[in-house]
Amino acid sequence: MTQRFINWNVNGIRSIIKKDFLQDVSAMNPDVFCMQETKGGYDEVMQTLTALAGYHVYVNSSKARKGYSGTAILSRTEPLNVSYDMGVEEYDQEGRVITAEYLTYFLVTVYTPNSGEGLQRLDYRSRWDAQFTYYLNWLRRRKPVIVCGDLNVAHQPIDIANAKSNYNKSAGYTQVEIDGFTRLLESGFVDTFRRLYPQEVKYTYWNYVTNARAKNTGWRIDYFLVNESWADRVKDSMIFNEYMGSDHCPVGMDITIDN
Repeated sequence: MTQRFINWNVNGIRSIIKKDFLQDVSAMNPDVFCMQETKGGYDEVMQTLTALAGYHVYVNSSKARKGYSGTAILSRTEPLNVSYDMGVEEYDQEGRVITAEYLTYFLVTVYTPNSGEGLQRLDYRSRWDAQFTYYLNWLRRRKPVIVCGDLNVAHQPIDIANAKSNYNKSAGYTQVEIDGFTRLLESGFVDTFRRLYPQEVKYTYWNYVTNARAKNTGWRIDYFLVNESWADRVKDSMIFNEYMGSDHCPVGMDITIDN
């Protein structure tokens, strides 16, 4: 059976819910819907998401900073089990990871840490990348894994509008971050959009401050990844540039899932 997965960094659930968010989600019609940067406490996010009927809702909010980070999974099918974070205290304070276990696979949604202004957090980010890759491969020893989220890296020059001027200067496009993502892929994962559309230029994030969306000077930093063994199951991988409401747009994947 083909199922539709949608992922969206909403940049604040309280803000986006006031826009066309509910209509947009309904139009995309996801079986599973994942979010990053919900930016609210657990109760607040849960209450807001009740507006999306027909889903089991799972929320991970930041413990360290109020109104920061945060992830959520909404699923029409109830998972067998849901866990939060990676079990490593250094990385488990900001509500960045949720893992849902289904009969034949794991789904992991992630909001990868940004390396920060002046790359102040690049070392932390590098350690995170290594730990997250380890975590995914630990899961993968049990079942195939689908990964989605804002991974905060443009992997190749095709994935960023101004590659040369940003390289090794801007968070999300340093060689350290590129190498971290490469190692994740080389461990056995596939970037579904780039596998299906090797030459297509599409972005998923645009800086509000520079009015980048109007000029389409964007970055592709939101992804769906699957095990190499599941690559042929992916029917399509989508970037929904038409949907507004955040500085990111939604991304999607249609994939055949065994019941």
